[in-house]
Amino acid sequence: VSSPPGRRARLSSPGTSQQPPEAREEMRRRVKNLIEGSRVMIFSKTYCPHSSRVKELFSSLGVDCNILELDQVDDGIRVQEMLTEITNQKTVPNIFVNRVHVGGCDRTFQAHQSGLLQKLLQEGSANDYDLIVIGGGSGGLSCAKEAAILGKKVMVLDFVVPSPQGTSWGLGGTCVNVGCIPKKLMHQAALLGQALRDSRKFGWEYNQQVKHNWSTLTEAIQNHIGSLNWSYRLSLREKGVTYVNAYGEFVDHHKIKATNKKGQESYFSASKFVIATGERPRYLGIQGDKEYCVTSDDLFSLPYCPGKTLVVGASYVALECAGFLAGFGLEVTVMVRSILLRGFDQEMAEKVGSYMERHGVKFLRKFVPVKIQQLERGSPGKLKVWAKSTEGPETIEEVYNTVLLAIGRDSCTRKLGLEKIGVKINEKNGKIPVNDMEQTNVPHVYAIGDVLEGRPELTPVAIQAGKLLARRLFGASSEKCDYMSVPTAVFTPLEYGCCGLSEEKAIEVYKKENLEVYHTLFWPLEWTIAGRDNNTCYAKIICNKFDSDRVIGFHILGPNAGEITQGFAAAMKCGLTKQLLDDTIGIHPTCGEVFTTLEITKSSGLDITQKGCG
Repeated sequence: VSSPPGRRARLSSPGTSQQPPEAREEMRRRVKNLIEGSRVMIFSKTYCPHSSRVKELFSSLGVDCNILELDQVDDGIRVQEMLTEITNQKTVPNIFVNRVHVGGCDRTFQAHQSGLLQKLLQEGSANDYDLIVIGGGSGGLSCAKEAAILGKKVMVLDFVVPSPQGTSWGLGGTCVNVGCIPKKLMHQAALLGQALRDSRKFGWEYNQQVKHNWSTLTEAIQNHIGSLNWSYRLSLREKGVTYVNAYGEFVDHHKIKATNKKGQESYFSASKFVIATGERPRYLGIQGDKEYCVTSDDLFSLPYCPGKTLVVGASYVALECAGFLAGFGLEVTVMVRSILLRGFDQEMAEKVGSYMERHGVKFLRKFVPVKIQQLERGSPGKLKVWAKSTEGPETIEEVYNTVLLAIGRDSCTRKLGLEKIGVKINEKNGKIPVNDMEQTNVPHVYAIGDVLEGRPELTPVAIQAGKLLARRLFGASSEKCDYMSVPTAVFTPLEYGCCGLSEEKAIEVYKKENLEVYHTLFWPLEWTIAGRDNNTCYAKIICNKFDSDRVIGFHILGPNAGEITQGFAAAMKCGLTKQLLDDTIGIHPTCGEVFTTLEITKSSGLDITQKGCG
């Protein structure tokens, strides 16, 4: 069909032949994804009567179609030119049924009259689902629900293999059940303990002994998590997503085996698959670790107070858990093999550790456990830990009630049957390499979330990636997930928020002489009357001198660091510069306003200690 008056001018837009090769290849991939991901794909124009006839035909047959109106999308001309290149058909409608090019309006009606169309439609129903998502965590659920909204038939398989201590949980993945949600609630419980101590200085008088009840907290947390599990199941049901509580394993390219907790096996097929199985805590591989130690999988539902605790590891999980346990008044030791918070800004990491150490957390640096033995059973019992130095022959031994391992996490990819269908993984860490479309080396298999190699392991990242993946596979979108400048926060007793590059990474990428680092210590107003540490909270930004002092690294150590960082992360997405910060009027008195008055650079060597309210 030709364009009506007023639309012809759009045909002069740059065509695919004039596009750079990468852009043409991306357009080809996008068009093919639409074709391959749809039972019926119609490329149409809203004003075309032939397109309308075809849509009415499929509607009368009760067949759902994926329709892209080329006159309603910005790059419709380029899509049509790519279709011409692929099919040698210049007009719309351009129809595909189960990846087979049927043609235009006339050929579709001829196929319907001859019975060919019905045959093609039946072939497509060979697969049970358009999409099967393996893993019911944040990313998997996001992808599944978005695909269902786009009219696809979707299944989610989710199965939690119990931890060595026997802990398992419901739908929702790590974040909801044994990660971000219970962690933040326990962090809040510890902050309330600090607030109680501060409150006397603010005039609150109370005589009764205040103590923390572990069981009350864990019961409340588990009740909240249970309500979230239920809401996720309800949301899937409302959107028509089939949820199966079973372990998924590939047996063929488009077929998986699902094994439930009773060992019963079922088989399902799909056109496309998304792997979103996440990670689980790593163990030490020493005598007594799996028998007697707990991990973050177990801690948040532990039926007894952990007592004197050894936390092994220096990850954010290790420091967060050590922080809130100490906040409950427990004796806590952190055993560190090398550095704190690997991958984070090391100046900030050391400040996090120093604050924890000043507030009662003991650190054992450059030691690793070599053996763990149970001395007494109980709730908690007693465990003896032997450890050796990483720098010499020195060994130490100590008795604890609980040993919490937080030494890293391993991807859950090795028992999915990926080798049967040729999906490559990194044999060292189990991570799955993907392209910028989250596609593995096997075209119909995709992966999102913590299993991806070289991507941030964060819940909001997985949610965004899952949603955008579904829109590219089954909608008209070409938007990819932006993995750059992702903000995050570490919920240690003194919170640390960051966005962009660490100082070390910025120096590696841009060279020190091309950077300016602005920094300051600050004293939150709330801490003054409470008599809490002055010149402990710290803020810094890293600027690229040769790009208008653009902020490429944002770091804050202080109360509510996550809330502060979230706002500035949006500004960084918009190209935040030092001048824009200077031009911004702060909200007084807040911690966040410190970024609007930064004056001292590291290179100046000037004193950054604060004497009072700014």
